[in-house]
Amino acid sequence: MSQEHRQEHPLKGVGFETRAIHAGYEPDPTTGAVIPPIYATSTYKQDGVGGLRGGYEYSRSANPTRTALEGALAALEEGERGFAFSSGLAAEDTLLRALCRPGDHAVIPDDAYGGTFRLFDKVAVPWGLKHSPAAVDDVDAVRASIRPGETKLVWIETPTNPMLSIGDIEALAAVAHEGGALLVVDNTFASPYLQQPLTLGADVVVHSTTKYVGGHSDVVGGALVVRDQEIAEKVTFHQNAMGAVPGPFDAFLTHRGIKTLAVRMDRHCDNAERVADFLTSHPKVDTVIYPGLETHPGHEVAQRQMRRFGGMVSFRCTDGEAAALRVCERAEVFTLGESLGGVESLIEHPGRMTHASVAGTDLEVPADLVRLSVGIENADDLIADLEQALD
Repeated sequence: MSQEHRQEHPLKGVGFETRAIHAGYEPDPTTGAVIPPIYATSTYKQDGVGGLRGGYEYSRSANPTRTALEGALAALEEGERGFAFSSGLAAEDTLLRALCRPGDHAVIPDDAYGGTFRLFDKVAVPWGLKHSPAAVDDVDAVRASIRPGETKLVWIETPTNPMLSIGDIEALAAVAHEGGALLVVDNTFASPYLQQPLTLGADVVVHSTTKYVGGHSDVVGGALVVRDQEIAEKVTFHQNAMGAVPGPFDAFLTHRGIKTLAVRMDRHCDNAERVADFLTSHPKVDTVIYPGLETHPGHEVAQRQMRRFGGMVSFRCTDGEAAALRVCERAEVFTLGESLGGVESLIEHPGRMTHASVAGTDLEVPADLVRLSVGIENADDLIADLEQALD
């Protein structure tokens, strides 16, 4: 694949909101269009044999709409290169193939997203990649899980899904590098607005852009952002060779979501803080899990490495699993559904839904747990809905 097409260089010295709106694309030189066009084409006319116009030859290799999205992603995460994929798991799988070989080992969260665990346990293990779980909020546990000479990746989520544990990115990067491994951070729950792991020492950032980056529950996608050119070259090859890329319409929708990420995240955080405060005083709620609460064990680390504490809130019901299921079924403004990060509020039972794949393993989640993706609706309406669902 030709490297002539380039992601627009990240804007330097400007705020996040400005980068979110302008990075990755300059107004079209022919028409002045300020939004990247949807290039609904699979192939491109060449200026002679091997003479590629702007580096484009075939849309699996590169498409201008996708290039604009990838440039924006790199700018937001302050990375060397951004890569867009057809889903978050497609991004993860491509990264594993690019950086690992059969016989290698990875450390993964003991509180990982069910799909990530399934990818490691059911897809990567038969391929020959070994893994072991460790608590991301325990630096010593992660260090003890690293096998020098064998561990290639330390893979964390912070906050984790669904228990919202917080990993100290800077400390874990040091531990990974000491052990000869790379640190990969799934930044989906925080979004680039709240946290930039590459600036704290991480080597690769992973996103399900379906979630906060896209933000409107209307597109599925994934992303990788890397800070090292050598890693970028490996991912570039595998992205093209494996081909799990988004179409131009999906790239367009995801890029459109980026432009409002900052204002949406501020509202998500505002509402989540209100919801968490309400739940802490409710008699039918046993435990509220939210990094913004001073009682959260990772509060100080989150305060240090995050701009705010996010829109995800989990809680455990006093009366057990049956009560958790009833709350999910009775909610009305909160929509019962999987996924997260959209403008609408969602409620789910992780044990029966998103994390069913980890049942019976060390990663099994509590049966009385409810996970909320707090949207940007009126906060009073969200609290009233939870109150009636709990009561």
